[in-house]
Amino acid sequence: MVNIRDLDPSASPLDYYGSELRRKREGAGMTQEQLGKCIFCAASLIGQIETGRKIPTRELSDRLDAALLTEGFFGRLVGLVLRSVLPSWFQQYAEMEARATFISSFHAQLVDGLLQTEKYARAVLDVRSDSNIDGLVEARMERQRILERDTPPLIWVVMTEAVLHQQIGHRTVMKDQLQHLLDLRRQKEWVKLQVLPFEAGAHAGLMGSFNLLRFEDDPDIVYTEDFVQGHMTANPQAIREGSLRYDHLQATALSVEDSAALIARVMEERYGDQLRPVGRPLA
Repeated sequence: MVNIRDLDPSASPLDYYGSELRRKREGAGMTQEQLGKCIFCAASLIGQIETGRKIPTRELSDRLDAALLTEGFFGRLVGLVLRSVLPSWFQQYAEMEARATFISSFHAQLVDGLLQTEKYARAVLDVRSDSNIDGLVEARMERQRILERDTPPLIWVVMTEAVLHQQIGHRTVMKDQLQHLLDLRRQKEWVKLQVLPFEAGAHAGLMGSFNLLRFEDDPDIVYTEDFVQGHMTANPQAIREGSLRYDHLQATALSVEDSAALIARVMEERYGDQLRPVGRPLA
């Protein structure tokens, strides 16, 4: 049975998307079933989106634009919808991240969100057993679209060697994630990655992960997280301290080339088809 729950278009981007989908579908003289067949999905999915119960993906939005001849309307709107899915305290950071020209990040436990595969992201986000896991994963993938811009930001990531060994999800998930890091290095010259080896001992990142954002016309920002939420500041002293710590981390980490060699080595020895004891970084 067709769901005719009314939405308030002004309540949220998701409700606006759903109400506009219904309006444009009905304007085209199509039922939910007819539209579903046209874009290769179930009529129930169309109904769930139109009633704000399901978060649309970018792929589906592009298909809706093609089927309803809406000239990219849903493709433009879905970015706003997916950003609204993010935790409220993270949304402002995501907006600033999308505007940055230079992103520097240090991660002690996980691969940077901008570099995660979909399966790795799902395994990370699923730890909290959120009922909206599909939407959160899609929102994280949406953030990565900044890597595909004509003028993408320069992204420099330092991660500890522990990130490579901390198995997130199945072994194949980790293998694919490490391969993705190697592929990014080869395919996107604006993405640089260094690994801080175990042998580094005590280092400038022991206080935890953090990000530095730089902009063309706005002050720099440093971003940190605790177990509750994230924190952004443009305080000059905090920026100076964060920049100094990051410089030390870069100097202590392996070179970009040696980092890639270590990632490949761990991928083969820890997550390959034939397990062998994992050795230390190549000299």
